[in-house]
Amino acid sequence: MNSSVKAFLATAVISLGLSAPIAMAQTAPAAPAPAPQAIQPDSAQLNNYAKAAKRVSTVVAEYQPKLEGAQDDATRQQILTEADSKMVSEVESSGMSVQEYNGISVAVQQDPQLRKQVEDMVGSM
Repeated sequence: MNSSVKAFLATAVISLGLSAPIAMAQTAPAAPAPAPQAIQPDSAQLNNYAKAAKRVSTVVAEYQPKLEGAQDDATRQQILTEADSKMVSEVESSGMSVQEYNGISVAVQQDPQLRKQVEDMVGSM
């Protein structure tokens, strides 16, 4: 499985599982981005995160079938870039930076109580 597909699938798991950061198309494929640092969110940040996570999962659900149906690497890369751009847009339109979203994603992954709180928030939206 090529690294672009792995990155997209990881993003799908991340957004659907609310457990890790999203990718950024601007990151050079040869140089891995540094791991984001966990951010302990306040209630406003957590609310924005829940909105963003729900929107990101919608983008993943839209693009995953497109990626699976792609016939070649160039098409896959185009789909990944488009999906990534859309996810970044959704995060930013939720009142967060991608860096903030990624930091909260790390905290959610590490803290089961925080994860449950976010899952409950997303479920009630």
